[in-house]
Amino acid sequence: MTAPTEDEIRAKAFQLWKDAGEPEGQADSFWRQAEDELNREGTELGEPPPGLTDNLPI
Repeated sequence: MTAPTEDEIRAKAFQLWKDAGEPEGQADSFWRQAEDELNREGTELGEPPPGLTDNLPI
């Protein structure tokens, strides 16, 4: 699994913000939530989180 791209995070954060009624001053919170959700979606597909396979024997 590759980490979500900045564009993917931005789009997800924007959608979360819209769904929440466009509150002001919470951009960082929506960004982190979007990043967490996208990472979780990838791991739910059976893929390890980014960096987890870096030290596995070949």
